[in-house]
Parts: sequence; C-alpha cells; structure tokens
Amino acid sequence: MSQQPLVSVVIAVRNGERYLREAIDSVLAQRYEPYEIVVVDGDSSDRSREIAGAVPGVRVVRQAGRGIANAYNEGIAAARGELLAFLSHDDLWAPDKLERQAGLMAARPELEYTIAMARYFLEDGCAPPPGFRRDLLDRDVVGCMMETLVARRAVFDRVGRFDESFEIGEDADWYARAKDHGAVSAVVPDVLLRKRVHGVNLSLNSPTDYACLLRALRGSIGRKRAAAAGPAE
Repeated sequence: MSQQPLVSVVIAVRNGERYLREAIDSVLAQRYEPYEIVVVDGDSSDRSREIAGAVPGVRVVRQAGRGIANAYNEGIAAARGELLAFLSHDDLWAPDKLERQAGLMAARPELEYTIAMARYFLEDGCAPPPGFRRDLLDRDVVGCMMETLVARRAVFDRVGRFDESFEIGEDADWYARAKDHGAVSAVVPDVLLRKRVHGVNLSLNSPTDYACLLRALRGSIGRKRAAAAGPAE
C-alpha cells in the first residue's frame, strides 16, 4: 500500500485565544495521517501563540506581513505537505474531513482541489453580526470558503496564491481564479466543517465585505473577456 500524502494544515490566528485550542483539537482528532499543523500568528497580543506552541507537534510561524491573505501565503511557504488545507482559529472540522477529501483526491488524481458542505452554528450567548442571514443557521451550504479547501500544492503554482490586496474576500477571489483557470474540483456532499458565528467574525462583520466580493467578481469578468478576445496582435 502506497503511503498517503502529507497534508499541511494552515491555521491563521490573531488574538484567538478563546477558540484556538478547540480548533487545533479538531485537527488532532482527524482519522487521516500523516498531517502537520502550521499556526501562523499575526502578532497576537493575547495567549494565542502560547496556546499553539504548547501543543506537541504544532509549528508556530510569526507572520512577517499583515492580513489574512498574507497569513495563508506565509503558511503555504512554511508548509511541507503535498496537500494543503486551511482552518480558521474559531472553526471546527469533522473528524473525517481530511480522510474524506484526501481519499477522494487519491481516488481521482485529476482533482486539483476539493471542498465540502459546511454548517454555521451560533456561539452560546452571542448574537449574529449585523447583516448575517439567520437562515444560514438552519441549513447546510456548499463551503466555497477557505476552511473546507483541500488543495494540491501544484494548483497554487498554476492559479497563484492569495491576493494580499484583499482585506477580506481573498477566498472568493482565489476560487474565481481557480475556476477561470479550469482547475478540476469536486464537492464532498457532507458537512465536514462547522463554522462558528460569534458576533465578531471578520468575514461576516465587515463593511468592506460586499465591496471585496464585487471586486473578485469583476476580476473574473475581466479575465473571461480577455480570454475571449484572444492574444493581442
């Protein structure tokens, strides 16, 4: 039996001491091996770095740049795995997440990345952030987000890494670029991510959210128009 590929799990955190250990534990509970955990700390002023560093086997990288997209890119640079996965410090994986997605990619070598279904849940005692659609708490959604992604390292060479000019919405931009490049993907039709809603989620509570998503969409439209026009003479 051939050895399974190493999965590098990149966890980006900044002042996430309240939830970070629970997120790490959801990775430690994975049925898949081998994996490594790389925590990229964005200059936290709380105990995030200490919490991550106290877990045996976890590598903590001090983020040299700024922003979530930069944190993911620095995590990719530090990672050693053939497959790359991502988790926010306040979200949780199902124990079979890596097993299901890496297994599917092993069975279908043409797949460049996979995602899965996700389910939002409201943290006890917290109100949803302004503008959050409460109906999302009552149904499963296709997780076109960082926390469901398992990707081959090679796809980042072809599509590119995350655009660091995005304050948020870097995942929407990357998925749009992957689609425009024809990257081959699949969706695991089960909930493998529980996404926590706690009132201060950056991606759910930012006035620039819609502007970033619109910018990602415009970028995709521009690429498609350029491709349709063909090379300049």
